[in-house]
Amino acid sequence: MPRTADPTDIPRRLAEAGYALFQQNGYNATGIQQITDQAGVPKGSFYNHYESKEAFAAQVLRNYGKWMAAAWNASLKDAPASPLGTLHHVFEQFTAHHEGQGCQGCLVGNFAAEVAEASEPCRIELATVLDDWRERMAGLIEQAQQAGELRRDVDARTLANFFWDAWEGAVLRSKIVRNVQPLRDVIRLLLDDFFLP
Repeated sequence: MPRTADPTDIPRRLAEAGYALFQQNGYNATGIQQITDQAGVPKGSFYNHYESKEAFAAQVLRNYGKWMAAAWNASLKDAPASPLGTLHHVFEQFTAHHEGQGCQGCLVGNFAAEVAEASEPCRIELATVLDDWRERMAGLIEQAQQAGELRRDVDARTLANFFWDAWEGAVLRSKIVRNVQPLRDVIRLLLDDFFLP
C-alpha cells in the first residue's frame, strides 16, 4: 500500500469499508481482517486507530449520524416552503435513497437489533443518532402545527417519536419484502392522515 501524508486517509478508508461491510453483512459477521482488506490497509493499521472492533463500530455510527445530518440539511435546501411539504420532501428523498440502495436497511436499525444489548458504546451512539433525528423532525412538526398543517392535540416530540418508530419498522420490513412500499405507506398514513388536524 502506498504511504500517505494525510493522517485522516487510513481512518477514513477503514470507516468507509466498515460501513459498507456492516451494512451488507452485519456487525457479528464482519471481521477486522475483512475491513482492512476492503480498505486496502494492513491489519495492524486498524489497531493504530481503534482499540477494538466495538470502538470502531461506535465511530462508524458517529460517522453515519453526521452523514444523515448532512443528507437532512441538503434535502432542506430545495424543500417546499411549507413545513408539511418539507417533511414530505425529506422522506421522499430518504425513500428514494433506500430504493437506490436495494432496501439494505438503515445502519441504526440494523445495529439496534444486533448490538444494542451487547455493546454499551454502540447503544449510546445509537441513542444519540436517533435523538438527533427525532429532534430535527419534532422541529418541523412544531412548525407545521403552528401553520395549522398538522394536529395540535399531540405534542410535536411525541408525534416525531411515533413517526420514527413507524419509519424504522417500515425500513426493516422493506428489507424483507425488497421494496419501499412500507416506507411509502408510513408517509401516506401518518403525514397524509393520522397527523392531520
